[in-house]
Amino acid sequence: MMKIVMLVRFAWAGWVLVREGVLTFSGGGWFFGLIARKRSFSRSERMSCAMNRLGPSYVKLGQFLATRPDIIGRDAAEDLALLQDRMKTFSWKVAVSQIEASLGRNIKDIFYCFEEPVAAASVAQVHPAWVRHEDGSMRRVAVKVIRPGVRRAFARDIKSFFFAAELAERYLISLRRLSLVRIVKNLQKIVRMEMDLRFEAAAISEMAENITGDVGFRVPKVYWECTGRDVLTMEWVDGIKISDRDGLIAAGYDPCKLAVSLIQSFLRHTLRDGFFHADMHSGNLFVDKDGVIVAVDFGITGRLGQKEQRFLAEILFGFIHRDYKRVAEVHFAAGYVSDNYDVATFAQANRAIGEPIHGHSVEGISMARLLSLLFEVTDIFDMQARPELLLLQKTMVVVEGVARSLDPNFNMWKAAEPVVSEWISKNIGPVRFIRDIFEGSQDLIQAFRKKSESFDVFYGDGKKDRVLHSGFYSSNDAFHKKLVFDSRCALWIIAFCCLVIVFKFVLFPFVRI
Repeated sequence: MMKIVMLVRFAWAGWVLVREGVLTFSGGGWFFGLIARKRSFSRSERMSCAMNRLGPSYVKLGQFLATRPDIIGRDAAEDLALLQDRMKTFSWKVAVSQIEASLGRNIKDIFYCFEEPVAAASVAQVHPAWVRHEDGSMRRVAVKVIRPGVRRAFARDIKSFFFAAELAERYLISLRRLSLVRIVKNLQKIVRMEMDLRFEAAAISEMAENITGDVGFRVPKVYWECTGRDVLTMEWVDGIKISDRDGLIAAGYDPCKLAVSLIQSFLRHTLRDGFFHADMHSGNLFVDKDGVIVAVDFGITGRLGQKEQRFLAEILFGFIHRDYKRVAEVHFAAGYVSDNYDVATFAQANRAIGEPIHGHSVEGISMARLLSLLFEVTDIFDMQARPELLLLQKTMVVVEGVARSLDPNFNMWKAAEPVVSEWISKNIGPVRFIRDIFEGSQDLIQAFRKKSESFDVFYGDGKKDRVLHSGFYSSNDAFHKKLVFDSRCALWIIAFCCLVIVFKFVLFPFVRI
């Protein structure tokens, strides 16, 4: 019975796609065009209409698949990347009940004034409100409230997605390599976090800490006392939308400088912090009265580990300086390319990407396009898809598009070079090597400490005791203390020897030690 219900849901989803004209652009489009609504919409607009009509779960599925061109193809991913998440608002009374249930307080005790909604998306909608500070001053805030019933609807639809993924993996052998079931599990995890607004508040707070001291970019302040699972309260951003180029010029701002600031801020977030806003389209970016870019809506964020940060910085640096061998070596060092291939062959493939790009004017070189081509080539070399890098590439497409809308002659590489070079100088070479030695020795000490917290010591008479690092020992206390002390001394000797090697052979090879 459950399978029949799911098949009916799929049939309905297919019908909506046909009626909205999404399939008109595919094979057999002439036939689907006879059934589709007669609208002069582009393919991306038709897809947006279809996803919004199918509901929140399909909107989130579309946004998620936009980051996976390896699954649905580059053209479809680009269409989905333009998916506008617009839904009808729900009533003021329902929003109030959601807030009161989440925070456990009366709305009058939370906000001095709570207004009607001004925007709505698939997961939540936004209300303006006012809060009174202890000094009696009033402050306008933006209140994001979860859409009622959205979790239940997603839980229902995710079962259908799992059903479809399992069928595809079972009967379509060519799709098994994509691990569709695992992809649906990732979607489920991401959306569950997005539906708990405390996670979004934490993301804003984390980025605020990361960018302390940065200029030209900031995030709204979070009001934690008015934030819960179903409600997020943050500073109301009064500013000009970054898409309003004429408005920015009229206000006295330089769009070209804003474009550079946007790109450099985004690259700092990815390379330096390993944490970036993954939905930086123009609707989520404003310019405040001080000329600072303010980003909102942190429902989707991305993370890069140290390996991915180094990978990104090295390949960008390598392509900037046309060092294709270095780009190839980074791929192999990161373990992204199979050992069945050699560095020289992969460097040749990188040259095939880089040289045509360098043949164009710098204004026409797209960093996002370069990464897209690189991922296409690495597929030939059995490079496994890295979701975090694909999300980064998708976000870079959007951010780069915003920058070029501000400055049609924007030089992406010139803007990126200072940030990439700074990261390279701080994280690759002798300085990074010394830091790795210190960090490695500390990790080694911690590992031995954990090991010494609980291990058995055997004696000749067949007895054994449990050694506890907390300072209490079951028997033969003096022996155990000496054992732990000796292990620590050995670790410090190893660390000292490593430092001697660094100073002798890396920094000062001419000094006799």
